[in-house]
Amino acid sequence: MHDIRAIRENPAQFDADLGRRGMPPMSSRILAIDEARRAKILAAETAQAAQNAASKQVGAAKARGDEAEFERLRALVAEKKSEIARRQEEAAAEDAALRDLLMGLPNPPLAEVPDGADEADNVELRRWGSPRDFAFAPKEHFEIAGVKPGMDFETAAKLSGSRFVVLRGAVVRIHRALAQFMIDTHVDEHGLAETWTPVLVKNDAMVGTGQLPKFAEDSYQTTNGWWLIPTSEVTLTNTVAGDILEAGALPIRLTAHSQCFRSEAGSAGKDTSGMLRQHQFEKVEMVSITHSETSLAEHERMTGCAEAILQKLGLPYRVMVLCAGDMGFGARKTHDLEVWLPGQNTYREISSVSVCGDFQARRMNARFRPEGGGKPEFVHTLNGSGLAVGRALIAVLENGQQEDGSVELPEALHPYLGGKTRISAEGLLV
Repeated sequence: MHDIRAIRENPAQFDADLGRRGMPPMSSRILAIDEARRAKILAAETAQAAQNAASKQVGAAKARGDEAEFERLRALVAEKKSEIARRQEEAAAEDAALRDLLMGLPNPPLAEVPDGADEADNVELRRWGSPRDFAFAPKEHFEIAGVKPGMDFETAAKLSGSRFVVLRGAVVRIHRALAQFMIDTHVDEHGLAETWTPVLVKNDAMVGTGQLPKFAEDSYQTTNGWWLIPTSEVTLTNTVAGDILEAGALPIRLTAHSQCFRSEAGSAGKDTSGMLRQHQFEKVEMVSITHSETSLAEHERMTGCAEAILQKLGLPYRVMVLCAGDMGFGARKTHDLEVWLPGQNTYREISSVSVCGDFQARRMNARFRPEGGGKPEFVHTLNGSGLAVGRALIAVLENGQQEDGSVELPEALHPYLGGKTRISAEGLLV
């Protein structure tokens, strides 16, 4: 959510920032509602002062026997009471209109974020690793002989419809091993606190991180009003909602492995083959709650945590900084990590690490008390995948595939697989 005072002070900058996201100027509309809201509040306060003054005079008029003045003042008090209620109701309506408008507007990008309209304008920062030279034409993950017995889309479609998968045998064990490996690395080497959270949340939690109200169609809601989380960013970030933290408690660094659910509204016909884009998937999430002065350094640190997972798995990748037009709703700056998928002969996103500034904190009313006292300030929040487990599975399978249909597995996973090192062409973990 946006700081209305900042919009009042520099409406041109606000419009320019939104323009970089491809949006029309909004400051005039926002400030008109804000001015109307403040006028209603002032009118209510003026009526309240008049009521208070008249109330003090009522008793004096009664005491001196001035019945006419007494009746006039009593009528004035009743009139002002009614006016106060009306003005307060009008102010509340303007306030709700302003809040709804601000809630639907994205976070302004940082000045250092490159301009651009879509992913074609993203800028590559660096690469790690070199794509393997195959002596054969590499297959996509679901076409590899050793993978086919463990990746069942037909049964999943019978159970749930399209964009679901049933994993079995060696494949599901590797999937589980990947998640455990990621969590262990983030906890033991990166200092994140492992957390387990619900996958069902209340409306306020989705509003707090920006999924609502604008993106309701992208998520699933139960009949009793709960929402299935699209990522544990929602729950981890909202653990500080409504809190005033001590400055010494920052940064708070959390990680969680969870099921995630997305309707994928608007993505019909996109990535329908295999398990690249699913309605239900698993992700290891990272969330940091920081001081405003350290959030950009924290963004680099979190990006490095996600990169470390890919490096330990020996998976080639590149780091992209997203342009203003391609960033997520709540982000001020985003790094995408794109892993090399030889079956598609391209890099595909496997992690998105974003710094949100105080955008989410304002929506959640999450603050900290500065050292030495003073007025509480909004925290800064960051989130990132560390990593998407299913996409990591795809990358491991495609990059490790052999010509005979077997798959060589990364050494980092061997301890999590009981010392097993590969999937045979028959689909067995050996």
